Amino acid sequence: MFIAVYEFEIKEGTETSFRAAWLEVTKAIYKNCGSFGSRLHTSDKSNVLVGYAQWPSREQWEQISDLDDESYQRARKEMRNCLVKSKTVYELDVCEDYLQTSAALE
Repeated sequence: MFIAVYEFEIKEGTETSFRAAWLEVTKAIYKNCGSFGSRLHTSDKSNVLVGYAQWPSREQWEQISDLDDESYQRARKEMRNCLVKSKTVYELDVCEDYLQTSAALE
C-alpha cells in the first residue's frame, strides 16, 4: 500500500469552500482512479489542512491524470481558487499496518 500526505495552505475564509471541493475531487479520484480514499485534517496551524490518501501502489498513484468529468474539473478549479499553496509532504510505502476501524473495547 502507498500513502501520499499533502499540505494545503488555504486563503482566509475559504475553508468551507475548500473542504466541499476537496470532497468532490476525492470522490472522483476514488471512483475513477482506483484510490482507497482519503482523509482531510485540520492542523495546529491556522489555514493549513493536511490530506492523507491511500493507494494500492505507488505506481497507481503516479498514473493519476486529470479526469474529463465536468463536476471534477469544477471542484478542482474551486480547490485551486482557495489555495495559497499546496505540496506533497510525504510519499510513503507502508511497511507495517495495524490501523483499525474501531477502538478496542477493553
